[in-house]
Amino acid sequence: MTAPETSDESARSDAPPGDLAGAPENASARPEPEAAAGEPASDAILTASELYKFFGSGASRFPVVREASLEVGRGRFVTVMGPSGSGKSTLLHMVSGLEPPSGGTVHLDGHDLWALSEKRRTLLRRDTVGFVFQFFNLVPNLTVAENIRLPLLIGAAVAEGGEGDFDELVSTFELGDKLKNYPHQLSGGEMQRSSIARALIARPAVIMADEPTGNISSKAGEEVMRLFRRCCDERGQTIMLVTHNPRDASFADEVHFLKDGELHPEQQLGQGQVTAQSVNASLAVLGI
Repeated sequence: MTAPETSDESARSDAPPGDLAGAPENASARPEPEAAAGEPASDAILTASELYKFFGSGASRFPVVREASLEVGRGRFVTVMGPSGSGKSTLLHMVSGLEPPSGGTVHLDGHDLWALSEKRRTLLRRDTVGFVFQFFNLVPNLTVAENIRLPLLIGAAVAEGGEGDFDELVSTFELGDKLKNYPHQLSGGEMQRSSIARALIARPAVIMADEPTGNISSKAGEEVMRLFRRCCDERGQTIMLVTHNPRDASFADEVHFLKDGELHPEQQLGQGQVTAQSVNASLAVLGI
């Protein structure tokens, strides 16, 4: 398929902008879902259609994501796997509203994401999505406790049971003796555990996770994946994870494979097919 006509994109920044600063002052409540013709099925909380992303300009312009389409059912755990540089973080940023696509559409929780104004898109992210970034994105002048509670303070309303989850999350991630510390006083693993606790505390409908176990121990990483699995099974939350780790991918309901910016549906693994062995087999077929 021929790539859509687009204007030249500027070069990619090293990291996505922080998203926990909340909505603009005096912002209204989040927009109501649309009822436009062609809207995705009601059981799909996220639908991406033929997404493209170009970086650079002129002769150096190149595609990072090409014709990527996928659908994520509500309450499902979906993983996108690929090697470093395959475009999986860029894909995650586009479907979560952090980075605009060069072409294609994204529907999130009934909204045409990139047709919304920036203000309405910010509100939708704030109230619907919890982020776990590869590089933590903790607020440097807040303590660990304040960082974890931040979504409860800036959201439209305190999530039911949210404050009650604080003690459970602190215990799960072994942060009890770090609550008064600031991010610069933490190890990399402690910062990531704090970031994950922050993403989970308000019980968002969707959790977007970018290599969430990359900076923590293998044992802690497995505990994180089991907690994500519980978020799906017990809370009905949707997880979209990007990773290069077959063990992490094996916790998902379905696995998509991304190589050189393209998804490979012929290798997609669905319900009942996902194991570490089947993931490795698909990676081998793709030469990843």
